[in-house]
Amino acid sequence: MANLLHDLPLASADRNPDRAALTLGARSWSYAELATTIARVAGGLVAIGVARGERVAFYLDKRFETIATAFGTARAGAAFVPINPLLKREQVGHILRDCNVRVLVSTTDRLNAISSVFDSCPDLRQVVVVGNDDIDTGVRSRKQFLFWSDLISGNGGDGHRVIDTDITAILYTSGSTGKPKGVVLSHRNMVAGAKSVASYLDNQSSDTILAALPLSFDAGFSQLTTAFLTGARVVLLNYLVPRDVLDAMASEKVTGLTAVPPLWIQLAQLDWPREIAAHLRYFANTGGRMPRETLLRLRERLPTSKPYLMYGLTEAFRSTYLPPSEVERRPDSIGKAIPNAEILVLRPDGTPCDPQEPGELVHRGALVAMGYWNDPEKTAERFKPLPTGAGGRESGMVLPEMAVFSGDTVKTDEDGFIYFIGRLDEMIKTSGYRVSPTEIEEALYETQLVGEAAAFGITHPKLGQSIVVVATPLGGKELDSAALHMRLRAELPAYMVPALIDVRNGPLPRNPNGKIDRKALAGEYENRLATVPT
Repeated sequence: MANLLHDLPLASADRNPDRAALTLGARSWSYAELATTIARVAGGLVAIGVARGERVAFYLDKRFETIATAFGTARAGAAFVPINPLLKREQVGHILRDCNVRVLVSTTDRLNAISSVFDSCPDLRQVVVVGNDDIDTGVRSRKQFLFWSDLISGNGGDGHRVIDTDITAILYTSGSTGKPKGVVLSHRNMVAGAKSVASYLDNQSSDTILAALPLSFDAGFSQLTTAFLTGARVVLLNYLVPRDVLDAMASEKVTGLTAVPPLWIQLAQLDWPREIAAHLRYFANTGGRMPRETLLRLRERLPTSKPYLMYGLTEAFRSTYLPPSEVERRPDSIGKAIPNAEILVLRPDGTPCDPQEPGELVHRGALVAMGYWNDPEKTAERFKPLPTGAGGRESGMVLPEMAVFSGDTVKTDEDGFIYFIGRLDEMIKTSGYRVSPTEIEEALYETQLVGEAAAFGITHPKLGQSIVVVATPLGGKELDSAALHMRLRAELPAYMVPALIDVRNGPLPRNPNGKIDRKALAGEYENRLATVPT
């Protein structure tokens, strides 16, 4: 029985050791090879002194070593921290410092690019270099390092003893203010999520699942856990253009693909190889609402494939899905609760909303995360005791049950299906990412070119939202928006770079509290959508 995260691939290796677990390009690893490497990673981490619960980060694209690091860390009894490979030096440094990462696994080129942040990461003791290329003196002079081949040179073994409520991962997600925050996940969270999703997607050992999303996303990592639970094969893909996704689906005979709306929009506009429809059993959407036009195009191309429309949040992994049988009747619905979860729609006073009455989506059950790493204030805002009378909460129960209050406004219809209305905060959702406007503004101020700045999102038909920045010059000087754009491109991941930078000479509007009023600015720019590049 799989109770711990690393049990998922190890149990499949016991059942079918020769079955392919991972494919990358022309190479594949069997479940036996994956299990052996996981054990060696665990043994290597313990040998270099990684203690129970300590953090091991990996800053890698999708490759065999990435998967072995994640599950090997779990077997060692430590916690893995996936760092999105699109992030740059300062964002990586923040994550390393925020959760006190002890070991970082990465490649030579990535380590050379970020080595200047190591001086501000005193808890980082060891750097593991994937590959045999030498690293520059900047890394050598700052941290101890060893090569991947040395880490896995032993016979492997078990790590520290843990139970299913212990930490196994920290996934970083942007907040409405400040830097990204780390969502702490237990073994129970991740195993329960794998079992739930695999049950409604009906994953089987015969499936071939394409991992196109970043593994730093909960939905991206889920492609691994659901596959390993059932003994399916995962095809790892680091795609450059959407056509690469279609090519991989055709050549690998993919049976399941989960993606975010911007990618689906791009894929729907391409010509599809005919053989994809012959093999693709299902396609699933997460990370935002899929436009109806896109869904119609996909269904025309995939008449026998089952569409799954899903809603989730990192703090509870996945919350709802719309069964394929309901897509025709309710294409705008996010469905009902996934197995082993309960979704409530509550008023501010904690009482249940009536049908068609807007309220906050609240998630209870085994998938509720363990809070935000080292951030009691933000944890208290999002993770709260379930009110008496909500769900299965009875007045005689003394100990509190923590639920996730999503911050999303939804409503139900008379049949209990849920419909998304909007967010309570000011997060920008673009290209499947949740972006903090404050983080963009901090980057703007760091250029020392702007006096005031506000970042916000406006509706975009392909991206979900486009990022817009309004800024004023510093100290009455001239502000060149093109130069500012260039600076941001050098400092921010591509998905965080604004589509439009508008320069104003006067002060920006304030709300009654004296803060810059992003909502007022967003309303002003909504009718200027045509001016924002696609």
